[in-house]
Amino acid sequence: MKKLTLLVLFLCAGFTSMAQIEIGLMVSPTITGNRFVAEDKYNLEKENSGLHLGVGVVADYFFAQNYAFSTGLLFRGKGSEVSYTYSHDDGSGATITTAGKDDIALQYVELPVTLKLFTNEVAPGTIAYFQVGGSLNTKVAAKVNNHKVIDSEKVLKRFNIFEADALLGGGVEYQVGQSTKIFAGLTYHRGLTDIDDYYEKLLGDKNIALKNNSVSIDFGVKF
Repeated sequence: MKKLTLLVLFLCAGFTSMAQIEIGLMVSPTITGNRFVAEDKYNLEKENSGLHLGVGVVADYFFAQNYAFSTGLLFRGKGSEVSYTYSHDDGSGATITTAGKDDIALQYVELPVTLKLFTNEVAPGTIAYFQVGGSLNTKVAAKVNNHKVIDSEKVLKRFNIFEADALLGGGVEYQVGQSTKIFAGLTYHRGLTDIDDYYEKLLGDKNIALKNNSVSIDFGVKF
C-alpha cells in the first residue's frame, strides 16, 4: 500500500511539474439576447438586444504544449427586451388578450469549463486559439423594466438560480514579455437551460422556456 501511494504521488508530482498554469484578467463586452421555446400563438419575441459587460479572472492549465484546460471566475450581465401577445377564449365566448413587454437584466457569476486548442506561431510572437466547452452560472442579481421589486415581490425570485451555457470561441494571443501575453477573441454563449418560469405560469403552458444567448468580445492579459 505504501509503495502504491508513493507511486501515485510521484506521478502527480511529475505531471504537475510538466504542466503550466497561466492566470490573467479579462474584460468582455457582451451583446445579449433571449430566445424562446414556445408555440407561435404566444408571439414571444426578442425586441432588442442588450449590451452588458463581463469581467473576471481566467486560468489556462496546460497539460500539453498546445492544449489547455481553461476555466476562471467571471461576473457577466445578460438579458434583453422581450414581448408577448396571446389571445384566447375564456370559455364564455369572450376573448381575453394577454400582452406585455419586459426589459430583462440579469447578472451571473460564471464558472467556465472549457478546452483550448492552440496553434503554433502564425506570426512572430502570435498564436491562435480555439475554445470549446461550457459554463456553469449562478444568478446574483435581476431587474425587470429597471425594477428590483414588482407587486411587493423581489424580481430576483422570478428567475432560476442556476444556468448552463455552451461556449464556442476563438482568438489570438501575442507575447509581449517573458511571461506576459495579451489576447483578444470572440465567443458565442448559447444558453442550455430555462432561466425563467414566469411565462409558463402567465400563459398557462408548461412547455414555454426562456434561454439566454450572447456574443462576447474578449480582451485580456495573462501572466
